[in-house]
Amino acid sequence: MEEAYSFLFNDLNIKYGDFLVVATSGGPDSMSLLYLLLKLKKAIDIEIVCAHVNHNTGRIGQKEEQEFVEKYCRNNNIIFETMVIEDYGDDNFHSEAHTKRYNFFKNIIKKYHAKYLFTAHHGDDLIETILMRIVRGSTLKGYSGFSKIVDADNYKIVRPLIHVTKEEILEFCKNNTIPYAIDSSNKKDVYTRNRFRKYIVPELKKEEKNVHQKFYKFSKTLLEYNNYIDKQVEKKINVIYPDSILNIEKFKEEDHVIQMKIIYYILEHIYQDDLMLITDRHAEILYELIHSKKANSLVHLPNNIQARKTYNNLVLIENPISNSEYEIELIEHVNLPNGKNIEFLEESEETNNYICYLDSKEVKLPLHVRSRKDGDKMHVLGMVGRKKINDIFIDSKVTKEERDIWPIVVDSNENIVWLPGLKKSKFDKTKQGKYDIILKYY
Repeated sequence: MEEAYSFLFNDLNIKYGDFLVVATSGGPDSMSLLYLLLKLKKAIDIEIVCAHVNHNTGRIGQKEEQEFVEKYCRNNNIIFETMVIEDYGDDNFHSEAHTKRYNFFKNIIKKYHAKYLFTAHHGDDLIETILMRIVRGSTLKGYSGFSKIVDADNYKIVRPLIHVTKEEILEFCKNNTIPYAIDSSNKKDVYTRNRFRKYIVPELKKEEKNVHQKFYKFSKTLLEYNNYIDKQVEKKINVIYPDSILNIEKFKEEDHVIQMKIIYYILEHIYQDDLMLITDRHAEILYELIHSKKANSLVHLPNNIQARKTYNNLVLIENPISNSEYEIELIEHVNLPNGKNIEFLEESEETNNYICYLDSKEVKLPLHVRSRKDGDKMHVLGMVGRKKINDIFIDSKVTKEERDIWPIVVDSNENIVWLPGLKKSKFDKTKQGKYDIILKYY
């Protein structure tokens, strides 16, 4: 923690009277960071602005955490700013929460004319993030996790605790009697990060006590390579991707690493704040589309984005709802043409027609979601024989317009495994059955 304080005091050019905004959840990480900034305040006489977000997810204790942080700020002459996320749309929850959280931080930065936003991401967080992205798939920049300092819009995001482990933070809180709140959801195995935190990171630390420093070096190395490649792409992008249209012929002249970087550049430009929806599989889909021998073809991507190849050009556009024919490979989260979503879950207690439990040994992967085709039939759960999809629509009083874009989930053998929101198939498992795939329609 001494290194973190030295960094704050010596390396950031913080001056008398500056306003510093710190994202504070109330947990040990952010409270220890707040403590360091209070120490800095005594030395330089700065103004600290605590920015707290109540995610309002229904978890017990969120209101109490907000009150705890507010009281601490009041007792220590810290400016307290908070927001409650009142509602969520149909987007990916984590992506939407991240966007709303950082929009709030941006507004607070602007309100106080601050230069820095401090967050309490630490060394263990970096390990978890890198491992999760390796498993999930990401970009070269994504595999690097996160940086110590990031340039944002007219301010910098700073993570002073990136060299510190969780164990060191807890010890620091204990030695300095720093109060903090405990988020009960951090113990639940249903969350991917928690499983990495509880079972994988401790094993790495057994191999190397300072493994967080190794991961930090790994992160910096990847970022250096990424920045170099970015500079090469910047020299070529206006020729290869003029007016947001990819020139396939010029694209194919480049080395594979540059080609993939251009694809990621396009995806990052299109998705921006929704990059969490994108995996390396989406980049592979675009690469395959570009190199396809078909002169005219298209693929669907998350958030209703359509990639269209026409002879020598490729363009990504928002898919018009009037286009009723579509087929999308199911990858983690898919935004559908009817405005709904299908998402892979790790756990669920639901048993209605909006949830589907499948055994990967009984269906041929990958799964796809598509619009209806003439003659579509499915083995409805609990029925003998197959029933026409059109008859199910009629029985369920689905309008003609809705039928044209209603999602149908099929496996790679074209077996209809689910009619989301309406009917389950014979492939669906009970909550007590054997399954390793859970899909939710919402």
